[in-house]
Amino acid sequence: MNQTRTFLLFGLLAVAYLLFQQWEQDYGPHPPTPTAASNNAANGSSTPGVTPSISSGNTDEGTGQLVTVTTDVLRLTIDTRGGSIVRSELLHYPVAPRTKKDPNPAPIRLLDDHASDYFAAQSGLVSADGAAPDHRAIFQAPQTSYELAPGQDALNVDLTWTDSSGIKVVKRYTLHRGSYVIDLDQQIDNGSGKSWDGNAYHQLQRVDRPAPVYSNFLQRISDQSRYGFFGAAWYSPDQKFNKLAFDKFEKEPLDKSQVTGGWVAMMQQYFLGAWIPPGKEADTFSTAVVNEADGKPRYVIRSVSPQISVPAGQHADSSAQLYLGPKLPSELAAIAPGLDLTIDYGMLKIFAEPLHWILAQLDKLTGNWGVSIILLVLLINLATFKLTNAQFESANKMRKLKPRIDALKERYGDDRQKMQQAMMELYKKEKVNPAAGCFPLLITIPIFYGLYYVLRDSVELRQAPFFGWIHDLSAADPYFVLPILYTVVMLAQQWLMPVQPGMDPTQQKMMKFMPLMFAVIFLFFPSGLVLYYAVNGLCRLLQQWWMMRRADAASAKAAA
Repeated sequence: MNQTRTFLLFGLLAVAYLLFQQWEQDYGPHPPTPTAASNNAANGSSTPGVTPSISSGNTDEGTGQLVTVTTDVLRLTIDTRGGSIVRSELLHYPVAPRTKKDPNPAPIRLLDDHASDYFAAQSGLVSADGAAPDHRAIFQAPQTSYELAPGQDALNVDLTWTDSSGIKVVKRYTLHRGSYVIDLDQQIDNGSGKSWDGNAYHQLQRVDRPAPVYSNFLQRISDQSRYGFFGAAWYSPDQKFNKLAFDKFEKEPLDKSQVTGGWVAMMQQYFLGAWIPPGKEADTFSTAVVNEADGKPRYVIRSVSPQISVPAGQHADSSAQLYLGPKLPSELAAIAPGLDLTIDYGMLKIFAEPLHWILAQLDKLTGNWGVSIILLVLLINLATFKLTNAQFESANKMRKLKPRIDALKERYGDDRQKMQQAMMELYKKEKVNPAAGCFPLLITIPIFYGLYYVLRDSVELRQAPFFGWIHDLSAADPYFVLPILYTVVMLAQQWLMPVQPGMDPTQQKMMKFMPLMFAVIFLFFPSGLVLYYAVNGLCRLLQQWWMMRRADAASAKAAA
């Protein structure tokens, strides 16, 4: 396969991928309206053998007192109704890139109590025959504001619930400096005259993301967040990583699966919230769909602990961890087994993860992800230098055979079979491999898609600036400079290698439009990906020019 067909196949694959993504977004299945059956199932028994029910809805009882907790990386809002975390702001991750006009943009809000973006981390206790505070019970807080002081490594926030029967529960949140992990401890004091039996539970509840509003078609198709996964996920040592889109909550529910050493989560592009039970505790995982008063479905993923027994006059604890933060692979892997799998590269994980690791190491040296991408290009070109040389040598030999191939066309006319036989004999005699252009494609295509997923799903590249006008390598080039540069590079490559022998008129016409097609495709891709291919194209152009100059010099020397 010659270089022209390599470009053609590459372009068709890229276009096919874009079309598939757009079709999935526009015509894929949409979340169904929850039925009464599903609502009843959501409020049913939480674990085998336990009769108390866990209500997934918040009802219309309103909120309690709001408590604000601030550390160096998080700002949380806790509602004393249920002791639930209803807001979480990630202070180091702004909504928009920092600019001179807006040097301090608002931070990303992961958990949110607004109806259109509702997302809450809830917890509580249930008991079949005793008093227990679920995520709607009213707790008491000694103060409404907490802040991690300079030099302080941990911050405790206590919420207290008491019952006339003598049952007292203290819900303690512990936040740590520089960490997105929140420890939760539910302390049960049984001051009643009988034994208390119940279960602890932890759940994440959220609505589907609202439909985005775009000012133009370019903004719509270049929004990479539309293509990332948005929904629930869980992990078990046996079944490994699983995810469940909101439109499949009713069709394929997670139905009371007992897991030891797992976790439950809600995922979105770049960020996630996850409840992590103790590693040796056998919890029951399940999902549910409920309708709120506004009619908008809410999706719940829940973890329920084994039964807790507290004799009269005794106390017991139930603990769990909550992660509310970015998808940073090194940190997630250290927090819980499999949590780093939420950075979901899909089938291209085998290519994307090594690319991300190399870029991360290069970024440690350069401090700029754009420069790291350029260095990655140079490393790959050095590694494939001989392979690419073989491609250019083959293309150059075929270019020099063009007069002889034209003579064969005149000799055999429309007899394509004899023409192909004669060309194969000529290639064999001159030791030309027409398939040499295929081998670089085996490297180019995996890198293209692997790097695409890295740029789309790696939070380190979110809003990562490069130079001048590029403030976000994960977003499209706002002024189309890089797509235009790559188009110019393609035109220069065509000029150096104008027409390949044996190319029919249809192929020649397609080649003329190839640079324009790539320009249109790269308008919508992340600027970091276009940067990679623009620099890679320049390297290949220089190598092609050098190879042709060396070949022409060798031919002139032989003729002399």
